[in-house]
Amino acid sequence: MVSGVSNLPQLIMGPMVRRADAGRVCFQFVTTTPCQYRIEFTAVETFSNFESIQLGQNIYLNFINVMPASGEFAVDSLIFYSLHDKEKSLDLSAYCYERAESPAFVIPNRLDRILHGSCRNPHHPAKDSLVAADNWQSEQRDSLNAGADLLLLSGDQIYADDVAGPMLLAIEKVISLFGVFEEPKLDLALPEGFEQQLYKRHLYLPKVPWQKRSKFGVGYWLKKDEPHFSSLKAENHLIHFQEFIALYLLNFSAVTWQLINFESIECPALPPKCANLFKLEKQALVGFAEGLSQVERLLANVSTLMMFDDHDVTDDWNLTAGWEQAIYQHPASRRIVNNGLISYWLMQGIGNDAGDKTFDLLSAFKRSFSTNQWNFKRFDKHILDFNHWHYELNTIPKVVVLDTRTHRWRNEQNFNEPSGLLDWERLTELEESLLSHDKVIIVSPAPVFGVKSIEAIQAIFNFCGQPLLVDVENWMAHEGSAKKLLDTFRREDTPKETLILSGDVHYSFCFSVQKRFGKHKNRIWQLTASGIKNEFPRKLINVLDKLDSILYAPKSPLNFFTKRWQMEVDKHKTKGEGQKYLVSDAAISLIELDSGLLKRYELIHADNRITEFDLEEQ
Repeated sequence: MVSGVSNLPQLIMGPMVRRADAGRVCFQFVTTTPCQYRIEFTAVETFSNFESIQLGQNIYLNFINVMPASGEFAVDSLIFYSLHDKEKSLDLSAYCYERAESPAFVIPNRLDRILHGSCRNPHHPAKDSLVAADNWQSEQRDSLNAGADLLLLSGDQIYADDVAGPMLLAIEKVISLFGVFEEPKLDLALPEGFEQQLYKRHLYLPKVPWQKRSKFGVGYWLKKDEPHFSSLKAENHLIHFQEFIALYLLNFSAVTWQLINFESIECPALPPKCANLFKLEKQALVGFAEGLSQVERLLANVSTLMMFDDHDVTDDWNLTAGWEQAIYQHPASRRIVNNGLISYWLMQGIGNDAGDKTFDLLSAFKRSFSTNQWNFKRFDKHILDFNHWHYELNTIPKVVVLDTRTHRWRNEQNFNEPSGLLDWERLTELEESLLSHDKVIIVSPAPVFGVKSIEAIQAIFNFCGQPLLVDVENWMAHEGSAKKLLDTFRREDTPKETLILSGDVHYSFCFSVQKRFGKHKNRIWQLTASGIKNEFPRKLINVLDKLDSILYAPKSPLNFFTKRWQMEVDKHKTKGEGQKYLVSDAAISLIELDSGLLKRYELIHADNRITEFDLEEQ
């Protein structure tokens, strides 16, 4: 135990229901005490595998894979469960919906209703849409409906590069409270103490000296060093492994906020601009913490699968080959990125695969701890060589979740050009995954079919040599990957109905896509929901919405200058008053299917309002 710490609650975070298949269900939770925990299903005989990972003196990350004693679990119906230690059943009443004595979930086989979203920034002024999703789920359970079959979170579940000042101080408290094991300090000349680092960390992160930059760049002649980390909000960027672990707890654990007494955190002596920002961020975080108990209830009652995007590690992660080269050739920068990836694997990645691939890394990981601290030099090779972040669900329709961060198609001729989101090998695997299926759901963190006017603006910035400035991470930005993907969608044997679920962009929309030529009548739906707790500037998105409608109208000749000119893209408006194509309002999406075909697509906003898109052809 940490000196001075006693009477910590046993259960800190979870249980979360993760991958749920007929043959195996994965549960994830965090405790302050070690024990041989077990999950029991009501009226179902089971056996289980238990795995516990000690991350601190008082912090244990636990996984339980539950298997049926015989046959398979029932699918598409509620399964109630309880969590036990050696002596007793743990109190899960806070995770139960009204009328239920224990939490329950569905093992999905036929997908009828899916919750999907991305981009959850704790200190953004918007409310948390996961709370609204829990309200919706509660209404469904009260009406004796199962609610959502699946919750898909497609990126930026945390913001490691955009951390609020009060959150950084909260992270320090969490590390101390639970005695989170630390790694050796990096050679970054950081001031001692988190208070001294507030809103200053970006000044100490590694940079490329101006002398080593190309003479063709403006930075060389201005004698301006170029930061390795390209986030525009890196003032409190996470650095050490223990900080990533603490942030995950603060993003998903209501109890953690109560234990650190967040309200008592006061603003230290800061310049007026930073002091005012600290006050606003703290106000937003107080609201965020108040909703976490409902978020935990939702995650305890719906099978939840996740995929990383850049902010889970750092902004612009692997965007260009030049970015990668600068980061991975510097020991401190490489360490920071690897810390983000390792923490993602622990807190998000393992639960996506109830099989053995992600669990196979655990033995090597545990060997990384010695003499009271982490040393990941050997484990880095294991995590960087790991090639199975993507995964599939054999549901109806099939779900294919893409890793668009570590399978990049790099531009070898110009390292400053954007990389393709998938390389040739993975695009070929994707093509094979789609064949022989009438209906498929693809989860791509970035939209495959985005807003053309915005992509045109990004292309201009890329032409000027500034791809990092406007996040040029659209599928059409790389010639090879764009052509391969579009060729796949134009094949005669691809699914008749493909749903692409995406996020990343901080606004939401609904597009439908069909081939301009050919007899194969396949339809692609691009359903983009972003963000859960984040928003694009509304005035700007309204301007871009109108601009796109004018420049890229259905009969506009500009359409023939885009890479996807052979695909006809129809934009679908929202229903009701104030119709628009692009919605910048914090929300999580609800996708309703009928025999695998899209029946309804709507946004559940953070204030519980509903926005429905008109799915009829425009």
